[in-house]
Amino acid sequence: MIQFLLHGFRSVFHGSRAYWLWVSALLILVLVGLNAYARQLAHGLFTTGMGDEVSWGLYIANFVFLVGMAAAAVMVVIPAYIFKDREMHKVVIFSELFAVAAMIMCMAFITVDLGRPDRLWHLVPVIGHFNWPGSMLTWDVIVLNGYLFLNLYVCIYFLYTAFHGHVPRQGLYLPVIFVSIAWAFSIHTVTAFLFQGLGGRPFWNSGLIAPRFLASAFAAGPAFMILVFTILKRLQAIAFESTVIDKVRVIVTVSLLINIFLAGSELFADLYANSAEAIHISLLFGLHGESLLAPWIWAALGMNVLAALILLSPVRRQPLALMASCSMIIIGVWIEKGLGFVVPAFIPSTLGDFVQYVPSANEVLICIGIWAFGLLLYTLFLKGAIPIVNRTEIHPD
Repeated sequence: MIQFLLHGFRSVFHGSRAYWLWVSALLILVLVGLNAYARQLAHGLFTTGMGDEVSWGLYIANFVFLVGMAAAAVMVVIPAYIFKDREMHKVVIFSELFAVAAMIMCMAFITVDLGRPDRLWHLVPVIGHFNWPGSMLTWDVIVLNGYLFLNLYVCIYFLYTAFHGHVPRQGLYLPVIFVSIAWAFSIHTVTAFLFQGLGGRPFWNSGLIAPRFLASAFAAGPAFMILVFTILKRLQAIAFESTVIDKVRVIVTVSLLINIFLAGSELFADLYANSAEAIHISLLFGLHGESLLAPWIWAALGMNVLAALILLSPVRRQPLALMASCSMIIIGVWIEKGLGFVVPAFIPSTLGDFVQYVPSANEVLICIGIWAFGLLLYTLFLKGAIPIVNRTEIHPD
């Protein structure tokens, strides 16, 4: 184990000039975000754009998005381990490593959203008051931490056995893989239930939230992995057949079409029936003559539809077109789950107040810092894992 850890430690300190520029840029952004968070700790959530009317903003929006990105790792895990696709086995570890980095970012966003993070110990079983199974929050704590540890175990086990040139034993990883697959669906479903269970927010009282969460996650997550696989292949860091990209692209296309269909179904139900929730949907067109969210929501819808058209056309096989469509999906889903889902439920408030939410500069800097920290972790994970993967193929016995 010591040799394994030393190998990883040495790997992250060796790289090209581009690698060090990338790492240095991320470190600078992390420090900027840390400084912004220190300011928030000193002065409280007053430094953010949130308030009594809009109490969930960018932090929770990023949390919801990243939970889906982490869960989406299962869409690469299933063909690799269930259908025993040998080409997928060459890249599946990179998807699982991103799931670990994404879950760590989720924890960070929850921490910064708390006004008193020192009170987190109240959620610790035995020490605090872990209100389980009555509270959906405790269920979320269980599934998020459980998914993090499941992926950590799988990643460490496979890399450790590959480092020593051993063949992974099915009895030590296959049951964990099956559990993690089911667990991946549960983390985003429980997150959806957190919103659906809040009866005071009619915008979230829909039975389609969980399916939409999963569909959008299974579009954005694999889209991100396509970008990662493409970049790593162009850098000649890893080698795999083009069929890998083709298979992941099909997953992205189907998931995106399902997400668009579900979104259209909700829009029709609210607008045509002129239900109580339609007042929130009218943010698309401007409530009381204005809406700061409208341009963002329209941009998300436009990017998702345009990306779907590209993926359904022959041009999808062009690398630049594929990368552009994947980028639009990631950005579109991020907007959809944040400015199109989390924030609109608070506008208007339960008392009928129409308050626009604008994140503060300090709030944005903290978000950038957490994203930079997560990408830095993922970069270091890849730097340590790639030499091991290239040296020996990781696959079941």
